[in-house]
Amino acid sequence: MKMNSGILFLSLLGFLPVVIPTCPPPCKCATSIIDCMSKGLTVTKLPVAFRPSAEIINLSYNRLTSIPSGLFDNLKSLQTVHLQGNPWECNCDILYLRSWLQWQQNRTFYRDVRCASPAHLQGRVIAYLAEDEIISTCQYWYCTLALFSQLVLIIFLLLQAILVIFIIIYLQRFRRTAAEARSTTRDLYQHADTWSLQEQ
Repeated sequence: MKMNSGILFLSLLGFLPVVIPTCPPPCKCATSIIDCMSKGLTVTKLPVAFRPSAEIINLSYNRLTSIPSGLFDNLKSLQTVHLQGNPWECNCDILYLRSWLQWQQNRTFYRDVRCASPAHLQGRVIAYLAEDEIISTCQYWYCTLALFSQLVLIIFLLLQAILVIFIIIYLQRFRRTAAEARSTTRDLYQHADTWSLQEQ
């Protein structure tokens, strides 16, 4: 009893870490198993960390498109992660998962972890993808972004040009109206002078 009290005291002082077993919602957990199967998990809803003692993690049949970088790195006891049944997007974000899979000794276990998109990689086993194939999708994404930016810039310049044209047309009409007003004013003054002379 005294020994347990001493360990607790040292833990509270920060000399020993306090290990609190937790189960990330909405998963179900056993001693060394974390079951998150069919929980509708997306990348944003995925737990930010798992307990270090986890040996098996089941992430199958969710809506995961990638795995956050470093998620499995500190799980020293981890043996297997069930990943099948997810719509994996094989773009730049899949590089971490591909690298992690390639380091696994039981790589054949992950043959069902396949790309759902893009179309030219659909059905390919992620663990066997070449890095160049993924990087090419990244470059395509950057090219698409650059093209979109150029289109936005062109549209913005066109709108500016249209605005300038409208301003020029408005100024021309304003000048005509002002000239007509001045001409009308002169005519009125001339008629007024003529009438005053006739009355005299």
